[in-house]
Amino acid sequence: MTITDSDALTAAFDDFRQKAATYDSTAVLDELRAKEYRRLDDGNHVYLDYTGGGLYADSQLRAHMDLLRNGVFGNPHSVNPTSSAATDLVESARERVLEYFNASPDEYLAIFTPNATGALRLVGEAYPFRPGDRFLVTFDNHNSVNGIREFARARGAETTYVPSVAPDLRVDEELLRKYLGQTRGSHHNLFAFPAQSNFSGVQHPLEWIAEAQAHGWDVLVDCAAFVPTNRLDLGRWHPDFVPLSFYKLLGYPTGVGCLLARKEALAKLERPWFSGGTIVAATVQRDWHRQTDGFAAFEDGTVDYLNLPAIEIGLEHIDRIGIDTIHERVSCLGAWLLDELQALHHSDGRPATEIYGPRTWAARGGTIAFNFLHPSGRWIDERLVDRVAEAHGVSVRTGCFCNPGSGELAFSISKDTLIGGEFEAAQVLEDYIKAIGLPSAGAVRVSLGLATNFADVYRFVEFARTFVDVTEADVPDDLPPRRLAC
Repeated sequence: MTITDSDALTAAFDDFRQKAATYDSTAVLDELRAKEYRRLDDGNHVYLDYTGGGLYADSQLRAHMDLLRNGVFGNPHSVNPTSSAATDLVESARERVLEYFNASPDEYLAIFTPNATGALRLVGEAYPFRPGDRFLVTFDNHNSVNGIREFARARGAETTYVPSVAPDLRVDEELLRKYLGQTRGSHHNLFAFPAQSNFSGVQHPLEWIAEAQAHGWDVLVDCAAFVPTNRLDLGRWHPDFVPLSFYKLLGYPTGVGCLLARKEALAKLERPWFSGGTIVAATVQRDWHRQTDGFAAFEDGTVDYLNLPAIEIGLEHIDRIGIDTIHERVSCLGAWLLDELQALHHSDGRPATEIYGPRTWAARGGTIAFNFLHPSGRWIDERLVDRVAEAHGVSVRTGCFCNPGSGELAFSISKDTLIGGEFEAAQVLEDYIKAIGLPSAGAVRVSLGLATNFADVYRFVEFARTFVDVTEADVPDDLPPRRLAC
């Protein structure tokens, strides 16, 4: 594990502060890092995988454990004292979620799910797709959004993808507007896009929401990668469906997500089954059931009632810091890191990195995807990056990040190239990469969050410099086989 030269770090920090004039306004986060996230420095960690998962504060754990230690809580599906106590905590958390996102309870419901993927499945399986209906989706989307096309296909609806344009990987807005205008009759049509790309950090215009709705579309905005470092104001923006994972925003608890849904849009959904907790009554002999109303109709079984109070605790923590302070901190550090990565060159002057997505900080978030390059221009194997990162105590993510559309465009993979790359029985990721001719399994992704400080990004740049002048002959031949899927 490397030890950073403190004098060099201090000099670099002083230079950075002169350029990032607003950074000092985020000093509260340095105090918080020392008090609430001390384990990062105690363990000499450089944690830069916030898009993968946020980090929790020590005080969040203490508050939650104190609550559980001092209370007795039973399954909420009853009216006994312990059940009522749990119900009160669950409903308090639900109200706090709506308040945090400035979502009027007259307009929105908060439905608790296992994660953002669970929220997306709720929409996909219950959206009333019929022949002639359309599912419009951007290339830049997580696979949990892409998967909705299978529900659309099963019900005879048409799926259309709106491509992004390299090198910035922003959506082709002219084509998008053309597709948005192609509605007809009284069909149900669903448009889905991410507020922020989990691949490139691109932030797509939230103005698309009202524009699409004006053409008769229901709008789903995936905000899982957006809300950890940006303000989502549902009093200003009014998407029909918003899936979230709380561990990305709060770090803790895991296994809890949410679907924020407009009541008007939720009323259109047709659940294909029922379960405990989602109905008023059911009979066996008459083969009949009556679905309940509101959020309860979509929360299958018993909610995670012991963990849900931790959401309210976490949101209070974020509110004390201020989401705008987190946003400013990430913007300052991210812009510096983006410039430093682009400034890396080999001794012969050739670039040592290839950035995927915007090269400036305008309309982007704290996620940077790139590949290290050999002097020959070929990508450095991501397995070597992982090995060196582990030696440096650096936590980043490699791969395609469950966003194949952005990856296909970033890596210039054509539709024809993909033919023959379908998985067969017993195949692993290595087989797929060879089939389509990729030199690596994707990219390197660095993502920043509320506990990131300058020392983290400085140490990452030090780590990145170890790949300058690395030739293909320097790559070891004992790298492990790739077995995980994208």
